[in-house]
Amino acid sequence: MKNSVESKEQINVVFEENCNRSAAYIDGKQIGECEISISGKAWTITHTGVRPEYGGRGIAKKLVLMVIETARAKDAKIIPLCSYAGKLMSGKEEFKDVLY
Repeated sequence: MKNSVESKEQINVVFEENCNRSAAYIDGKQIGECEISISGKAWTITHTGVRPEYGGRGIAKKLVLMVIETARAKDAKIIPLCSYAGKLMSGKEEFKDVLY
């Protein structure tokens, strides 16, 4: 059961270009990441993970969406190798432009 303090925590999702990932933080503590491998304009999402105690809040989706948003801004295409990213992006019209 989640307490009221936990539910009010601010989740900060950022793209960390120097680490090839998007990451989620609460109070400066990393709680999730979406890792990518970059080869030119092809970005392969290799892993998306969120600490189990923070599951069920849509954090993984926010992490993948941050990578997608950044890829679009850099005119890159995404290969969703990670099973979560693949399920999220597969067959969806809104991601068609960014899929490799």
